[in-house]
Amino acid sequence: MTANPRIVSLIASATEIVCALGFEQQLVGRSHECDHPPTVKLLPQLTTPKFKVEGSSLEIDQRVKSILLDALSVYHVDAQRLDELAPTHIITQSQCEVCAVSLKDVELAVCELTSSNPMIVSLEPNSLEDVWADILRVGTALGDPMRAEQLIDELQSRMDDIVQRTHWLDSNPGVAYIEWIEPLMAGGNWMPELVEKAGGINLFGETGKHSPWMTWDELLSKDPDILFISPCGFDIPRTLQEMNLLSDKPEWKGLKAVVSDRVFVADGNQYFNRPGPRLAESLEILAEIIHPNVFHFGHQGSGWVRYEVA
Repeated sequence: MTANPRIVSLIASATEIVCALGFEQQLVGRSHECDHPPTVKLLPQLTTPKFKVEGSSLEIDQRVKSILLDALSVYHVDAQRLDELAPTHIITQSQCEVCAVSLKDVELAVCELTSSNPMIVSLEPNSLEDVWADILRVGTALGDPMRAEQLIDELQSRMDDIVQRTHWLDSNPGVAYIEWIEPLMAGGNWMPELVEKAGGINLFGETGKHSPWMTWDELLSKDPDILFISPCGFDIPRTLQEMNLLSDKPEWKGLKAVVSDRVFVADGNQYFNRPGPRLAESLEILAEIIHPNVFHFGHQGSGWVRYEVA
């Protein structure tokens, strides 16, 4: 095990991985989005967004796209504060520069460090297998690969239990997972896997590929049995504020999911959008929603709510 590591995590999912591996006491800095477990919010914050996070999902989308057009990360890294913390390890993510500080920004900040020579651990989760590999990568970098393997086994076992129970079910409803409301985006990466493991049929997005844009007409044509809405970075109240963008459309009331009262809103910020240990809870949430007569994990009200379609 690495002697006295000083860890900086610049992505929320990595912070959760570090803590699940037993290294929370060795964390010395975090990103502005790292908020779980709640005790990490006491750590120094090393990043800030370059755009206003207030406004509608369309406004946020336009701001992010404007910044990324210039090949810039959407976040600032406080290099001076990073230097003062003298980390031995910096964990970031290269999979999506909208979801994390870009690897280029971290490398630039590290070049400005003079008091330490930290190891940069860059994660790249595109699928569940990648998430397991990232957990092992972090554990290995911190000198405890055995604990990482144990954690992976625990998470996989929880997921496998759900999968085994879905094998006995007769119906597999079609699920449209919406990751952004305006413009419409479906869930990709690990989300199609989670939907299938929970006993649903994933209608949009492909495992291991980035989340795809979609149109309202495409959603109408698939006419899903279940609408599952969990925008990236939004909690439940924030998502409910924008549901009228869908429910005000004239075809809304004719959707199968709406007619059968199977429209759900979940906390994407805390669960589905974070490729870390709580993907196990994310699968539990999906299982409760897709097969409510079979699964009861107690996440309703905190992890997800039924959207009142009237």
